[in-house]
Amino acid sequence: MSDQNSKGDGQGARRAPVENAVIPGNGAPPELAQAPLAYENPGFLNSADGRLIRIVSEYMEPLARFRREQIQDTVVFFGSARFRGREEADHALELLENTGSIRPAPEHEQPASAPEIAAGKASELQRQRAVAAVQMARYYEDARRLAHMLTTWAMTIPSRRHRFVITSGGGPGIMEAANRGAYEAGGKTIGLNIRLPFEQRPNPYITPSLNFEFHYFFMRKLWFAYLSKALVVFPGGFGTLDEMFEILTLSQTRKMAKKVTVLIYGSEYWKRVFDLNALVGTGAISPKDMELFQYADTPEQAFDLLRRGLTENYLAAEAGAPPSKERAAGDLEMMAGWTMEDFLAQETN
Repeated sequence: MSDQNSKGDGQGARRAPVENAVIPGNGAPPELAQAPLAYENPGFLNSADGRLIRIVSEYMEPLARFRREQIQDTVVFFGSARFRGREEADHALELLENTGSIRPAPEHEQPASAPEIAAGKASELQRQRAVAAVQMARYYEDARRLAHMLTTWAMTIPSRRHRFVITSGGGPGIMEAANRGAYEAGGKTIGLNIRLPFEQRPNPYITPSLNFEFHYFFMRKLWFAYLSKALVVFPGGFGTLDEMFEILTLSQTRKMAKKVTVLIYGSEYWKRVFDLNALVGTGAISPKDMELFQYADTPEQAFDLLRRGLTENYLAAEAGAPPSKERAAGDLEMMAGWTMEDFLAQETN
């Protein structure tokens, strides 16, 4: 058939591949390779069309692990990921490049050492950060101690599931301190890490079977809120502020059926960062909204407040409450022994 006739009947473009195909001697087309199953096809799973599968996976896979590990609820620690701890007086303090990064910040951004300050070789920024670094190192040790105290207490609570498990964002700084304190107390501890576009890794104190990494920030946020019964906010930056105000907003708007004890640790630091009384004065928030959180300045004070809140809101209530129909219904079970209503309020419309 000529090219002219092929174009004329409109079928040439479709027939050409068949006519040019190499056909075996018996006249049959070549054998096809077996097609991959959709859920084993990385090209599909990593495509835009597979996004919903990836999102659901970041809900279902953690849920399965929490069930398997018998995690009932958590206490979440937030705080700066940029500072390392100082266990010895002569240990050099170091600022990390970015939140969650394992690379150090540039030399001109690092806290100055005492000899550099004495010799007049430090910039004003380096001098300021030297003072701040000592304070941040103290917060690291306070978070570590508080997590140890909470874990030690939680392990004495009679329960077939693990109660009030220390949870962090899984990285360095305050997150590492929280996981470390729980690890040193002999308890399980959770790290909810996020994949970032620079070199980073989870801290080594996370229980291996409870080490998570998320792609989607909003799925990570869900798991921070989903099981938490208390939130401890140590000094930090954008991420810490984001998570703190998200939980406060959910509590303020009653989008969570549970009561979350929120502690803001380090009143001197935080009252320099923001003045929430100004929001009350302008009418942006109600005076009652100031009751959604409490300040604490020592591990002992924070532990007393957390233990009181967790006991009053959960342990005492559970001791006197009969099992509900929803908790007994297996088809409504979201976690072992718990329902969606235990975590998030039902929609009203």
